[in-house]
Amino acid sequence: MVINIRCKILKVNFSEPVNLSFVIALAMALFMLAALIVLGLLSGFYLSTWAYVILSLLTFAFAFGIVSFLVKRFLIEKIRLIYKTIRTSKSTKDDKKDKVLPSLDKVNKEVIEWTENKKREIEELKRMATYRREFLGNVSHELKTPIFNIQGYVLTLLDGGLDDPTINKQYLLRTEKSINRMIALVEDLEKISQLESGELQLNHSKFDVSALSRDVIEFLEIKTRKKKVSITFPQPEKPYFVSADRERTREVLINLIDNSIKYGNSNHAETKISFFDMDKHILIEISDNGPGIEISELPRIFERFYRVDKARSRELGGSGLGLAIVKHIIEAHEETINVRSSPGVGTTFAFTLRKA
Repeated sequence: MVINIRCKILKVNFSEPVNLSFVIALAMALFMLAALIVLGLLSGFYLSTWAYVILSLLTFAFAFGIVSFLVKRFLIEKIRLIYKTIRTSKSTKDDKKDKVLPSLDKVNKEVIEWTENKKREIEELKRMATYRREFLGNVSHELKTPIFNIQGYVLTLLDGGLDDPTINKQYLLRTEKSINRMIALVEDLEKISQLESGELQLNHSKFDVSALSRDVIEFLEIKTRKKKVSITFPQPEKPYFVSADRERTREVLINLIDNSIKYGNSNHAETKISFFDMDKHILIEISDNGPGIEISELPRIFERFYRVDKARSRELGGSGLGLAIVKHIIEAHEETINVRSSPGVGTTFAFTLRKA
């Protein structure tokens, strides 16, 4: 659509309309001159040198005018319309008055950039559409199970189970459990929404992250004993003071340590918590010796509702939003989190916090 040819010998940029018209007109004038000379040689009728020069100049001027008009009428105006549709800035009064069109090189460059931008926008829209479909499907699936459970328990109680002391309390407790699961799911979704929108403000303070980790281990002690998990927590030589939101950091540690307890080795589960001094940051690692994660699944591990082993994950409970919340909290601190894993070896989650 856009001419972008350069003549290396003449060093003429053909993408300029004036240059293009000039070269075409010059070629026609030279062709006319050559035709007159050949005609003279064949017929024996010769013109004076000035006559050849004047005819060549007239041919050049006439051809230049016609070609310029045609280029402007049938090429430049069409390009102007296309250029007008892709420009993001509004034309000034001087632009409208002079009807200035940038060089075809610049137009060509802007058309290519516009095409690439639109291509990226389309790909992003497709990706977001796929993500929305998966998200809505996951939310409906996660809510459907507790809702159907509640419906079943309530209908059983209404059908006479309420008067049966052997099942009425049991079914009410199961109903409460399903309700709590729904509440946890809604709260987690609300939390992610607040983190993404920036509504949830972080309250930075100075605290010892190693001491906080010890508190989290004590908080999860009952679950640790029940799962028979061995937790390795080496006594730090010094406190690791960081500047972060203490409650959000506690939430990160609970999620990661709880995951390591859930998915540890079934025979002899081990969880290890380590701290590393990295100049301006403290690196915290939580490792387990569980089944590990395939490399192909690692890029999606922080997605909402994504589960490596869906059946086992739902059996162990949780909303499927824990790691997504962890990632949002760490990124809200402008820090990084990553995961490394090998099937049959285990998984390690590592994140950084800025030193106080």
